[in-house]
Amino acid sequence: MNTSFQSKVSFVTGAAGGIGFATARAFAEAGAAVAIAGDNEEAAKTAAETLTKAGHRAIGLRCDVSDESQVAAAIAETVSAFGRLDAAYNNAGIHAPSVETADALAEDFDRVIAVNLRGVWNCMKHELRQMRKQGGGVIVNCSSQSGLAGIAGLGAYTASKHGVIGLTKAAALEYARRGIRINAICPGTVSTPMVERAMADHPAEMRAVIDDIPLGRMGTPEEIASAVLWLCSPGAAFMIGQIVAPDGGYTAR
Repeated sequence: MNTSFQSKVSFVTGAAGGIGFATARAFAEAGAAVAIAGDNEEAAKTAAETLTKAGHRAIGLRCDVSDESQVAAAIAETVSAFGRLDAAYNNAGIHAPSVETADALAEDFDRVIAVNLRGVWNCMKHELRQMRKQGGGVIVNCSSQSGLAGIAGLGAYTASKHGVIGLTKAAALEYARRGIRINAICPGTVSTPMVERAMADHPAEMRAVIDDIPLGRMGTPEEIASAVLWLCSPGAAFMIGQIVAPDGGYTAR
């Protein structure tokens, strides 16, 4: 199975750390030029420098995905730097505080939807414009196991991630015969800096979360990255509008 990305160009959001950076690094190690986009410009550029020092082609870009103008600028800068756009992983996302729906704040709901759902729409819109122009490409959107199952206390997050799946399926059907493949990935609980902070702050609650994973452990950023790269590779050429869930078996029940 060919997973080489030589002479290809990839764009990854939320890529300064965690799953995003693991995926950007995996693309780079497979031969792709990589645009690392993040809402913290300094962190994005530092992540890109890590890859360039290892001999890869990478740039770091500021991009708050909830701001369509920033997304458009980041895609344009990627194409300006590398000439095209072959693969995009729309990974950026945020959580809101865990709270009963009756007690949730409207501003928290609006911010989660703005980043997790509108942000994916913003990215797809401008990625698709470039891919349509050049005649092909692949997009993977990041949903979550919360996009496949209801999670009490996480109404806004759960709604946003269910929405990503709907957007993915609709757009996949629009572009299936136009050389552009679109799929979504639904990671389970993954060992990232955000989760590590939660482990330190709420050890009992997080232990319960981990114990609820059939595999008995959290995933790693590299395991999610490998699934994204496969979806972007020729080996997944017949995958259109599909939802892949590397979640340790959580949604198998």
